[in-house]
Amino acid sequence: MLDPAQCRQARLARDARFDGRFFIAVTSTGVYCRPICPATPPHERNVRYYESALAASQDGFRPCLRCRPDSAPDSPAWRGPHTTFERALRLIDEGALSEATLGALCERLGIGERYLRQLFQQRLGVSPKSYALHRQCLFAKQLLHQTRLPVTEVAHASGFRSLRRFNDAFRRHIGLAPRELRRHGGDGSDDLTLTLAYRPPYAWQSLHGFHRQRAIEGLEWVGEHHYGRHIRWGNARGWFTAEHHPEHHAFRVHLALDDLAALAPVVRRIRRVLDLDADTATIEAHLGRVVPGLPLIAGLRLPGVWSPFEAGVRAILGQQVSIVAARRLVGTLVARLGEPTEHGHHFPTPESIAASELAFLRMPGARKATLQRFASWYAGAGSGDDPLQWTALKGIGPWTANYAAMRGIGHPDIWLDGDAGVRRALGHLGGIDPADAAPWRSYLTLQLWSREPAPDNLEPNVMEASR
Repeated sequence: MLDPAQCRQARLARDARFDGRFFIAVTSTGVYCRPICPATPPHERNVRYYESALAASQDGFRPCLRCRPDSAPDSPAWRGPHTTFERALRLIDEGALSEATLGALCERLGIGERYLRQLFQQRLGVSPKSYALHRQCLFAKQLLHQTRLPVTEVAHASGFRSLRRFNDAFRRHIGLAPRELRRHGGDGSDDLTLTLAYRPPYAWQSLHGFHRQRAIEGLEWVGEHHYGRHIRWGNARGWFTAEHHPEHHAFRVHLALDDLAALAPVVRRIRRVLDLDADTATIEAHLGRVVPGLPLIAGLRLPGVWSPFEAGVRAILGQQVSIVAARRLVGTLVARLGEPTEHGHHFPTPESIAASELAFLRMPGARKATLQRFASWYAGAGSGDDPLQWTALKGIGPWTANYAAMRGIGHPDIWLDGDAGVRRALGHLGGIDPADAAPWRSYLTLQLWSREPAPDNLEPNVMEASR
């Protein structure tokens, strides 16, 4: 439940820590805004507070053209703790309903259409298709504001197959025609560059250090203020570089993609890789209460990996070896089996790894067999986006699956109790119950890692897989 007094204080202060946690609808203008909107604050008697942009839109308000609610970070609070619902949201955000039917989505989720509709009505008050359309229109609005893509390409990139349907949906959800909104723009650029916001604080130096230590040459690049890599989404290929702009609480993301139809899910995946939607103030307040002896790094984010499959491969290759050795193995795999690009390689596909004997990898035969088994299963399954199911495969234990879930899908509540660094840090803190840190044990794990860095060389069998 929203606290109106807190919301009022946050909007009057334009506090960026509340950006995306709630939205302000103004009855006198018919628009809804972010708490950081630069416009003159409206009188409280004309204000309504909403937990989501969708709720404000459903009540007939249109998004503000100044603060652009389409650019706000997502709010995990309204998404809810229900695992099936959360997974459905993630798949829809990745284009499940623009590429297939509701029935196909329900088959992936293992539930019936009626039950999924009930979940969405209970949580959001709309159908799954209405939610998907709303997200598509907000993304289209962001592209119209921030790029010079033609309207037809914006429609295509937002998941619409018909320009007429795009225009109709956009008018209904945004309150303007796409071309009218483009006339209100003026700050777009010729290249494909988007601004992705987050709620401060953001511990960039910690995330930067984590990625730099593990970056794979030819696949990723890490600089003082940026992180980038080659990416694949379905049949689309490209790359991105995310440059940190802390003064704006955002990343400026430069993108190249050979199929704009994949743009929306790619941008959402970039948000997940950078953990831009985490409400770290709420997370750290909770951790501070349950682990009072642990000095917390403010704004610590989960260091994402592009895909669950890549996270699984990295975890398998890192089993019982140092970070340096794991990086060398992953680098060799990418160089030998990755699809070449002009300046490097894409990460290898499950099919390419499954078809290889992996003779070029200097590691035990049992681990090679595990990697081939995992790749073969992934290639045959078509979608293995729940790493916690991987433990049915020989050679993949709880640590590997949990590590992949934390980094490959951004799972917020993973506890790596078998990790040597976690055990060392807990030993210094005394008796605490990690269960008290739920639902943010992934962030507790990361905080403990930051206090107890993994040694360069690990003794065999210390843990199932090194970080």
